[in-house]
Amino acid sequence: MFGARNAFMTKTSGVPAVPGLFTWGSNANGQLGLGNTTNYSSPKQVGALTTWSNIRAAGNFIIAIKTDGTLWSWGQNTNGQLGLGNTTSYSSPKQVGALTAWAVSGPGTYSTTAIKTDGTIWSWGLNTSGQLGLGNTTNYSSPKQIGALTTWSSSNIGIYFTIARKTDGTIWSWGSNANGQLGLGNTTAYSSPKQIGGLTTWSSVSASGRFAIANKTDGTLWSWGRGDIAGELGLGNMTNYSSPKQIGALTGWASSSTGRNHTIARKTDGTLWSWGYGAAGRLGLGNTTNYSSPKQIGALTGWASISAAHRGFSTAKKTDGTIWSWGSNANGQLGQDNTTNRSSPVQVGALTTWSSISAGAYFTAAINT
Repeated sequence: MFGARNAFMTKTSGVPAVPGLFTWGSNANGQLGLGNTTNYSSPKQVGALTTWSNIRAAGNFIIAIKTDGTLWSWGQNTNGQLGLGNTTSYSSPKQVGALTAWAVSGPGTYSTTAIKTDGTIWSWGLNTSGQLGLGNTTNYSSPKQIGALTTWSSSNIGIYFTIARKTDGTIWSWGSNANGQLGLGNTTAYSSPKQIGGLTTWSSVSASGRFAIANKTDGTLWSWGRGDIAGELGLGNMTNYSSPKQIGALTGWASSSTGRNHTIARKTDGTLWSWGYGAAGRLGLGNTTNYSSPKQIGALTGWASISAAHRGFSTAKKTDGTIWSWGSNANGQLGQDNTTNRSSPVQVGALTTWSSISAGAYFTAAINT
């Protein structure tokens, strides 16, 4: 059941006012990093370290980077997605190799990509559709470099496909393409990177499910891939597209985050918008209705970052350092110390010192400063 009110709700239950990495929600594969497989419906600190700089939750595992540039992982590892050279799941953080030059990570449900400070891109995990970009369909349980280029800046993995951006503003894709999710104008799968069009004005890209959303430097927002489930492309219809299509005519889009069948996007004015599959209230619009074009979430400004979960919920951080969540809560992934679904944003605890947040399949991770 949903909360009685559709207005944004605050929660004041205690979350430790200490710096570090915190997790909550489903923990069947040890993805919370707490040394057990117990679910928690409110934030729990992962160890006592305060040196985490970047976290990405995906599927049922976490990839994290420390301030010293080392890479760490934990959770489900059935396909080698933790990069530890095996397929053993772990319920506490394990270092991936011994290198200290990792910059950003982009894990998916069963595979992982990561970029080093030298601009090289690496991948590991499940590779049945060539989503690792290595020119084959072989699974790997430790990092493998994709090509020899040193100009990669970010990457994201959807369901069996990958989208990545270079420092020159171009975007590239590889892997499964049955729904046109590679944006190449066809439905052919590729096991090595292919450029999407010829533009050099892409500023960011997000991939999940079987579609992608990308921002341009002019503030426009674009989408492609599967849209026939619930209008998740935001184009006002339920049609698949194999090349980028502009979402409306507005500029002013700042960032976007995709779930399996829904999207959350933020504008430069600090407002928050959503569209796609609305079950369990994941769109934050006070209902469970599907929408095929962007709808504003409440009237508040001040939203700073967003993370749409692969399964059924969404999270966001405000400029005041608070974090909020909404949608499905069967595993306590909303961090409300209960398992009640919410169809509009509700604050997680009362802290105002959160620096980042990331949503996995049924769990959440966040860094508190």
